[in-house]
Amino acid sequence: MQQKRKIVGIILTALVAALAMTGFGCAKKDGSAGKTTISVLNYADMTVANTAADQKWTWDTFKANNTDINLVIEDLFNEPFHQKTEAYAASGNLPDVLYVWPSGRSTSLHQNKLLKDLGPLIRKEGLQNSYVPIAMDPSQQASNYQAMIPLTMTASHAFYINTEVLDDCGLQPAKTYAELKAQVAVLKAKGYETVIMPNKDTWVMQSCLFSAIAGRFCGEGWEKKILGGQAKFTDSDFVNALEFIQTLYRDGVIAPSSLGMDYGDGPGFFATNKGAYYIDGDWRIGAFITDASTGQALISPARQAAFRVTVFPDIEGAKLNKSTSVILGTGWAMSASIPEGSAKEDAAWRLIKWLTGNETQTLGVEHGAYSAAARTDVDVSKLNLEPLQKTAGNLGKEYTAGTVVIDGVFHSDVFTPINDGLQEIGLGTKTPAQVAAETQRVFDAGRADGKW
Repeated sequence: MQQKRKIVGIILTALVAALAMTGFGCAKKDGSAGKTTISVLNYADMTVANTAADQKWTWDTFKANNTDINLVIEDLFNEPFHQKTEAYAASGNLPDVLYVWPSGRSTSLHQNKLLKDLGPLIRKEGLQNSYVPIAMDPSQQASNYQAMIPLTMTASHAFYINTEVLDDCGLQPAKTYAELKAQVAVLKAKGYETVIMPNKDTWVMQSCLFSAIAGRFCGEGWEKKILGGQAKFTDSDFVNALEFIQTLYRDGVIAPSSLGMDYGDGPGFFATNKGAYYIDGDWRIGAFITDASTGQALISPARQAAFRVTVFPDIEGAKLNKSTSVILGTGWAMSASIPEGSAKEDAAWRLIKWLTGNETQTLGVEHGAYSAAARTDVDVSKLNLEPLQKTAGNLGKEYTAGTVVIDGVFHSDVFTPINDGLQEIGLGTKTPAQVAAETQRVFDAGRADGKW
């Protein structure tokens, strides 16, 4: 009998150990503390000013005010984040709460309905009026329902100007592409790049420049014409947009060496006066400003007056100028696998409300995570903003039209050959016409299969 009890004890111990080792997505309780455990997949660039301190404050404050919830947080950034997200989705083991895009890199999560519709929870508490209208518009998300609560609106293309470099060369900020091209030789003679752009990751050129250029050459609403069958990627407008990217490389405005530059290296090169201009999204302001925990900045507040944030110069022959590409910003979502009305849903919802609430969004604007909040109750006038942040906050006055971000409106099957093709154009291994033809081919194939 004693031996039997020992065997039963060993079995029970093994079962408990096995349950303790379960991964993301499992509805579990911390038995010793009686807590609901929530797994979180967090997107965090720890090289950006204030990120480490702000992340610590965000999670620690929530834990202190929600002692019945246990958070298991996984921090990742850039491609490792996206690769891990897809792996979790493929395994059917998505984290309970995760950082997502309204479309683009999170398209599969939306289209496969792996994210819970937060609309009922938002309406139940009357939170819809706490956010700008577009943030609560389900049509802005690839799911066509309120799968996530965004933190901001994003200009995926911004054109950063360093007047310290331009002054050293006796130049003024280029207003047209012809002027920009003419500056290449002058800048090169002084040892400067013209435009710094880290293009090693395939998404950067498409999101941070080409989407805006496609809008310039194809005009507002061009994507609707393609989706509606009234236009094609092989039409002259889109091919001309691709050819303009080829021209940028051939004219030396963007160096082919940019294709080997890591995304994280761009801000440092620009801040240390390696070039006159820099192309990235508006979110990159956070990389330059003061880190409150160290008091250090890539560009000190005293130098920031020499820097501007605007949009790409006017392009002769384009249908549209003084425009940029805009999209609903990133935000937070909940796994659709969480049972409705469960303790886990309540805990996950409390976390999402905190992560997208007034305090966290106010901090996000003040510390440069984004230039404008999706919340309507963030009082910018009370914030201590540095000159570059104020410049970025006025970016909306620098353009008169906002066009789409390609990976925000087209399926990944479609934008992937564009992303890859833009690199191949830079390398000289494919022509713009070939990239357009390949994109149209996969678009037609997807339509034939009923994907869109």
